[in-house]
Amino acid sequence: MDLQSILANAKTIAVVGCSPRTSRTSHRIARYLQEQGFRIIPINPYHEELLGEPCYPDLVSIPDDLVIDIVDIFRRPQFAPDVVNDAIERSKRTGHKPVIWTQIGVHSQEAQRAAEEAGFEYVANRCTLVEHGRLPA
Repeated sequence: MDLQSILANAKTIAVVGCSPRTSRTSHRIARYLQEQGFRIIPINPYHEELLGEPCYPDLVSIPDDLVIDIVDIFRRPQFAPDVVNDAIERSKRTGHKPVIWTQIGVHSQEAQRAAEEAGFEYVANRCTLVEHGRLPA
């Protein structure tokens, strides 16, 4: 799996666990990706808007006409399988299978197994900011 080509071809990233607090890694990375030209779709059930974008409580609540290229997970590992299940559920409606990307420390074997069995690419324990920084200028 070529992480650089995944990022080079992505346009829209759902950031699951996006925090409103600027000191949190999820907020900083989402803001960085937004500044690099990606459309960010924040996922946080406690907010209506983050980073100037509408915020959704979960992946299945995102309107079907929004194509998500990457689901970037910032939740604890025990919640990753639920996020994957939401991605699978949404995919049944939209026909689109985004890359499931788990940040460092978020990987779950159960989530990876569910994602791969459903035909999703799965990135384990990698930082989107670091990998994006490796793209050729």
